[in-house]
Amino acid sequence: MSELIAALPMYDWPEARGEVDAQWARLRDAFRQKGIGAPKTIVRRNGDLPPVPDGIRDPQGALIAPDPATLPADELDFHEIWLHPALLFAQTCWGPMELGLSSHVQVVGQPSYDAYEGGQGELYSSALVMRAGEGPEVRSPADGKALLPLDLIRGKRFTFNSLDSMSGIVALTRDLLAAGQSLDIFSSRTESGGHRDSVIAVAEGRADVAAIDCESWALAQRFEPVAGKVVTVGWTARRKGLPFITARTTPENTVRAMRDALAGLAEQPRIQRVG
Repeated sequence: MSELIAALPMYDWPEARGEVDAQWARLRDAFRQKGIGAPKTIVRRNGDLPPVPDGIRDPQGALIAPDPATLPADELDFHEIWLHPALLFAQTCWGPMELGLSSHVQVVGQPSYDAYEGGQGELYSSALVMRAGEGPEVRSPADGKALLPLDLIRGKRFTFNSLDSMSGIVALTRDLLAAGQSLDIFSSRTESGGHRDSVIAVAEGRADVAAIDCESWALAQRFEPVAGKVVTVGWTARRKGLPFITARTTPENTVRAMRDALAGLAEQPRIQRVG
């Protein structure tokens, strides 16, 4: 399959698409300078993905994802991107990676979160948010350790973006366990569908607490009108941020060239080399 694809879906808010396109343009040009046939634009729809008539299969021939052509064209299934055999470059989350995606892809690099409160280099954390007035606002701990207001969140309604999200639920689960607690500290748990949806649910009173990764929280503060009704009352511990990946079948020399290109962009605020 010669038609390579790229995607940067994790922070691709409608209001930030110009910035995401510019980020890809920098990456694309750096890759092309290394002789890599990077696509001109990123994909944002299932309809943009090359068809895979027999479905996407693992090396043993087992079906792991359907033919993108069979999915709603104007929607976007992240797993279709991550598992697509033509994937040159995309971003994912360590939650899906731990749930099996890592066996189908290769990690190319890690972004830098230095520009965001709660981030440091390749590490990021999640802001625990509640409605303004329901708890004191706190800053991200300088040491990167978890700051969990247990008495404040006990008995509250928790919302999260998806069950496989490291930033939305997995990190908080692990930090609570380290503190001798569990998600049972909450009176209820509901899935919102996205970090922005979680912020809105808290702001509108349909939930009380959410964990929002620090870059998504920065986007919410810039672009989501109701984010002003929400404050940060705690933080999860810093962990590795969302990795850049390529298909498992991407040749070793191409992966090495992409890593070299990322190293050349390291002085720019969002890119770091893996390793």
